[in-house]
Amino acid sequence: MTAYGSFPGARPRRLRTSPAMRRMVAETRLHPADLILPAFVREGISEPVPIQAMPGVVQHSRDTLRKAAVEAREAGVAGIMLFGVPEDAKKDALGTAGTDPDGILQVAIRDVRAEVGDELVIMSDLCLDEYTDHGHCGVLDADGRVDNDATLERYAEMAQVQADAGVHVVGPSGMMDGQIGVVRDALDTIGKEDVSILAYTAKYSSAFYGPFREAVGSSLRGDRKTYQQDPANVRESMRELALDLEEGADMVMVKPAGPYLDVLARVAAEADVPVAAYQISGEYAMVEAAAEKGWIDREKAIAETLLGIKRAGASMILTYWATEVAQRISAGR
Repeated sequence: MTAYGSFPGARPRRLRTSPAMRRMVAETRLHPADLILPAFVREGISEPVPIQAMPGVVQHSRDTLRKAAVEAREAGVAGIMLFGVPEDAKKDALGTAGTDPDGILQVAIRDVRAEVGDELVIMSDLCLDEYTDHGHCGVLDADGRVDNDATLERYAEMAQVQADAGVHVVGPSGMMDGQIGVVRDALDTIGKEDVSILAYTAKYSSAFYGPFREAVGSSLRGDRKTYQQDPANVRESMRELALDLEEGADMVMVKPAGPYLDVLARVAAEADVPVAAYQISGEYAMVEAAAEKGWIDREKAIAETLLGIKRAGASMILTYWATEVAQRISAGR
């Protein structure tokens, strides 16, 4: 007979004995309001166009984008991040379609705002890469390099036309030095003090962006390593965080999410504003591809990746599964 007090005295498994017990003691929980849906809207189409590298994701028409926004709102999703895809003929060296009040992104913002009002936080990508014929996130100088300060002038214009269209939050994503301060000044100058800025604080030069480039019809030549962050660095991210907060960022973001959970945890520990993480196209595509092969359980893998991002410190998660996961949470699954 085993004596009382014998090893083991501590039995953590007691708190794992049943689904009800595990649910009660769970340290991290997902809620629909944690989720933001990235969505692409393409100019000149009447039906959605499937994105081959991202099964289940489409380039929306204006009509289907409105429907997707309503579906997200009804599922309890917090926000929608809009990306415009202009016609190729409208791309040029300066990305002028991005500052055209009647450009596809500005039109889409107005469409969604008319459809859902303030019931869904409408966010917009503030970057030139979708609109330039060279595919870079800024204006090029005579030597073909991205000109930081000339690009800031374009970002200021973009912020103003997006704000005039009715966006709630702008997301400067180009990783130009000083972009948050310039955008804040540009918004305040036209009386749009209530428009928030979600700073892409730590946006890494990642191999996982590949499917996204199909999604936005990217014309990129070369790479973005001179302005996006080196995957080897984390102290650099903390410096970017300090600068973005000093310049007036209302929220900050780490992108990609999964490969940079350590960076996300550091940012979440230091920031005194809400912290977002973007589960990007390559992260999405890997899970979908493996699930299609039958190698993983799709729903469980999705939930685990999102829980990992939330556990690392994200208060908001941009994910292409936002509406689906919100519906599943609401249904108790």
